[in-house]
Amino acid sequence: MLRDEPQFARLFVGQSLSVVGDRMSFVAVPFAVLSVGGSASDVGLLAAAGLLPMLLFALVGGVWADRFQRHRIMLVSDLVRFVVQGIAAVLLLTGVAEVSHLVLLMIVFGAADAFFMPAATGLMPLVVGADRLREANALRGFVQSSGLVVGPALAGLVVASAGPGGALAVDALTFAVSAAVLARLRPRSTAPETVQLAPGGRFLGELRAGWAQVRGRTWVWSGMAAIAVYHVVVLPSVFVLGPVLAEDEWGGAAGWSVVTVGFGIGSIVGDVCAYRLQVSRPMALAAAALAVGSCQALIIGSGAQLVLIAILEAVTGVAVSLFFVIWETALQTHIPESALSRVSSYDYLLSAGLMPLGLVLAGPVSESLGVRPTLYAMTVIAVPAALALLCVPAVRRLPARASDAASAGGGIPAASEASVP
Repeated sequence: MLRDEPQFARLFVGQSLSVVGDRMSFVAVPFAVLSVGGSASDVGLLAAAGLLPMLLFALVGGVWADRFQRHRIMLVSDLVRFVVQGIAAVLLLTGVAEVSHLVLLMIVFGAADAFFMPAATGLMPLVVGADRLREANALRGFVQSSGLVVGPALAGLVVASAGPGGALAVDALTFAVSAAVLARLRPRSTAPETVQLAPGGRFLGELRAGWAQVRGRTWVWSGMAAIAVYHVVVLPSVFVLGPVLAEDEWGGAAGWSVVTVGFGIGSIVGDVCAYRLQVSRPMALAAAALAVGSCQALIIGSGAQLVLIAILEAVTGVAVSLFFVIWETALQTHIPESALSRVSSYDYLLSAGLMPLGLVLAGPVSESLGVRPTLYAMTVIAVPAALALLCVPAVRRLPARASDAASAGGGIPAASEASVP
């Protein structure tokens, strides 16, 4: 496939390097906070600081990505993140970093992310043919999953030898490489606007037209709601409470790396399955997979041996990868390309944008109730929410191809659907 799609191949190489650096920082950042005297609540605060800008800028990023060249927006975002991670690395390596410094830097990092993510989702149909979207998303997921194996392994070595600052320095360099690749990318031109702008000025009109694309499709807004629960309830167990348990019971960063690598191996398997699987009703499979992936909090807090936890996390990794490859492919297949970044910006707003709420609450709640009772409560909320998505008829019946949806009476003309006030 990489030979057949040269622009995607170029993007693939650049993002591959960046992902490895990101996965290193995934392990390094919590321990960076702990290394400067931070608490479990501070770990959650830092993670929330990186995601909070999604609430403020995701929708702006979506409109801009549908209006301007998406790869240029991604390039600027990479340059900003290169500078931010570089400064954080210097502060940590020189021993002058404080939690407040790291929080401020993560806010800037998160703002750049808020522009990058909608643009990246919208860019895919411009660098790969429509019939190869699922394969392209699976390959992209494969890189991200492989990063979960390679990144933490490298992070364990780098953190042990050079501290968390060394890992962030490597991450900064990968953003520079990614920016250089994006500067040479030549995607196809964005399709002409195919959705009617709602009243309220150009920006608000474009924003409302994007929301109409979401509201007019039951499978989209119900899927976004389920993803929001996963991000707000389940992922804080990974970003906040998991590292805390690792520090207390699993030997610190090395133990947490074992769990993260286990999830990453499972994710690789899930991406391979997504690359090869061709199902007629993909979102039904995705909803079932999300229910499995939502068991992570229960697994992390189970008290089982570290090896068993890593194996079970590998199972959830398969499920999570399947879900997100199918979800992104469904959006890129059934949403008009000219509105795709705006729709994805609502997705990121309701998931990553709301995630800081869970991250900020996870530490204080766990300090009040205990880490393990908090993890069990997360599971009780998240798994039924995912199963509820499977009960939605529009989710179970969504076909793999847009043409099948139209012929089955499930397609709504883009213009009339976007005109909903």
